[in-house]
Amino acid sequence: MADHADTLAVEFRNIDKAFYGVKANDNVNFDLRRGEVHALLGENGAGKSTLCSILAGLYRPDAGEFIFEGTPATFKTPKDALAAGVGMVYQHFRLVSNLTVAENLALGHPKLSVHISQEQLEEEARQLGEEYGLPVDPKARIWQLSVGEQQRVEILKLLYRDAKVLILDEPTAVLTPQESQQLFKTMRQLAAEGRSVIFVSHKLYEVKQVSDRVTVLRDGKTVGGAETKDAEPRDLARMMVGRELDLPTRDPNPDIGEPMLIAEDLRVAGDRGLEAVKGVSFEVRRGEVLGICGVSGNGQRELAYGLTGLRIPSSGKVILDDEDITKKTVEQRIDRGIAYVPQSRLGMGLAPGLTTEENLALKAYRKPPFSNGPMLAPGVFKENGTKLIEQYDIRGVRPGLPIRLLSGGNLQKALLAREVELNPKALIARSPTRGLDVGATEAVRNLVLDERAKGTAVLLISEDLDELLALSDRVLVLYEGEVVGRMPAEEATPERLGLLMAGHRDEGAA
Repeated sequence: MADHADTLAVEFRNIDKAFYGVKANDNVNFDLRRGEVHALLGENGAGKSTLCSILAGLYRPDAGEFIFEGTPATFKTPKDALAAGVGMVYQHFRLVSNLTVAENLALGHPKLSVHISQEQLEEEARQLGEEYGLPVDPKARIWQLSVGEQQRVEILKLLYRDAKVLILDEPTAVLTPQESQQLFKTMRQLAAEGRSVIFVSHKLYEVKQVSDRVTVLRDGKTVGGAETKDAEPRDLARMMVGRELDLPTRDPNPDIGEPMLIAEDLRVAGDRGLEAVKGVSFEVRRGEVLGICGVSGNGQRELAYGLTGLRIPSSGKVILDDEDITKKTVEQRIDRGIAYVPQSRLGMGLAPGLTTEENLALKAYRKPPFSNGPMLAPGVFKENGTKLIEQYDIRGVRPGLPIRLLSGGNLQKALLAREVELNPKALIARSPTRGLDVGATEAVRNLVLDERAKGTAVLLISEDLDELLALSDRVLVLYEGEVVGRMPAEEATPERLGLLMAGHRDEGAA
């Protein structure tokens, strides 16, 4: 840690913040030193985002003191926070996609001269990227960049404004291992300069690797904190969830059966009509988890669409249990045994305005006992919902409450419960634990492994290498829509997968 780290940059004393009578922060105490990387841990709903949003000027606390650089402060808006030197990089980036990198850096900058030339702006952006190990083409438009490059732009935006405090919310969720390591170097460089970084993460090994101190929130309260070098991951996980926790991993399955889901030379177009999946072939067997990894935007979404019928492949075949379903509709594929857990829980997987009970019946409501012809049976919806809510431990459900008000972990449990209750032949799951805390991750992993044990063919598409290595029997790597590597999980390492995800190709991968 830097010499100046004993000076506090931020201090929260007894912070309260409630929404609709429910406390998100309850008497929270937290301090951030200059020149340190401070990890903030906690389950979904623990109050991390609320606390960070108070610091970033999105919310104002209901009670308590906020001290910034030794002086009581109130940020009424994010503009106030930025003016004071506090900025936040959100999981969902806030960039203007049709502007260039340099233009995004300049957008809204209060001290930038209107007379600055485009060339000067681009040169300043280039130099800033090189200085902090975040290189990105200043002339490129945002839509042309990878997700990792877009994240660099978000960080550079804050550095271009000379931010003293940077809040990074789950920054490694979209990065390769190599990109994550470079980000950690940048974070340490920022701390060495006397800047302060709040690092929000669910990955305990990353917290151990990069942070100086760690604070844990649970149920809106501060439950612990320590110097990172003195904190054991098991102890941090126990503080987060209030109990002992071990994330489940697969055991060898001697009963892996015959191929159930097969893709043969599959080609699928992307949103702009260009080919996004380019001749991909694989098979998933009964009782097997096949993991597919790659940096976001390398054809994973289009592959899932082609398998589930959301987009008809331009060529190639999809075969389920010896039946060619390539031209079948989404509904026909559901009836034949395809289950799908999309990456976007509320955007695609669930109907936000409907209740949990209604969402749990969304794929079964057309048939008895949920309906009789055009007439629905509300009593069956309620009975089925009550059973599944208890069976899958879906928390926070109240009569008439829209499902969108549940936490991310409970949304995911409801989504998985609906899909696996169909007794599918094949389950396709995209990033099923993305953004979930360790408790919810444990529950979701167990559900995936339960399906494997039942003989379901599971296709796990994820950018989380820990998850893939823990659950997969075999791993396949996609790069720009092509298979560049495939191997048994025992032969896969984060380093090897990271190189493949960056475009290196294994011999014989195709």
